[in-house]
Amino acid sequence: MAGAITAGDFRNGVTFEMDGNVLQIVEFQHVKPGKGAAFVRTKCKNVITGSVVERTFNPTDKFETAYVERKEMQYSYSDGDLYYFMDMETFDMLPLNSDVLGDGFKFVKEEMMCKVMSYKGNVFAVEAPTFVELEVTDTEPGFKGDTATNATKPATLETGAQIKVPLFIDVGTVIRVDTRTGEYLERA
Repeated sequence: MAGAITAGDFRNGVTFEMDGNVLQIVEFQHVKPGKGAAFVRTKCKNVITGSVVERTFNPTDKFETAYVERKEMQYSYSDGDLYYFMDMETFDMLPLNSDVLGDGFKFVKEEMMCKVMSYKGNVFAVEAPTFVELEVTDTEPGFKGDTATNATKPATLETGAQIKVPLFIDVGTVIRVDTRTGEYLERA
């Protein structure tokens, strides 16, 4: 098998083919019980459907490695349910349906670079940049002297996404956000 991998070699992020699906290891644990054979307990994400399943494998189980292409592309604009990404080498536009955009995409604005992930030419996911800088367009005014620790208030960002921010953040402030968690990190 060209590009084969055994379950004993599983690591987070590894992608492999199984039953016509492409799975990516999200979590794994090698288990060696006192009696019986060792096994690998995993959480796998089906990269095409997005569903996550828990499975156990025999460490010697062999699978074909799935080569997932990750291509940096620039988000250009949206038109209805279609989102257009530009290939910065060829300048071709790639229209994608909103269903392949991850949760983090609500923090993406035009001209930001994203990772477009495809398998055998089929795009299954768009990964937002991990950290983005966005302007706060709407939030309640902050209060001078209000230093309650960890107190937050809702804020709307320029992309329309809503997150919680510290009380001292005002409209017009540019903040850094972690798109994986949707959390405020700091003022930019």
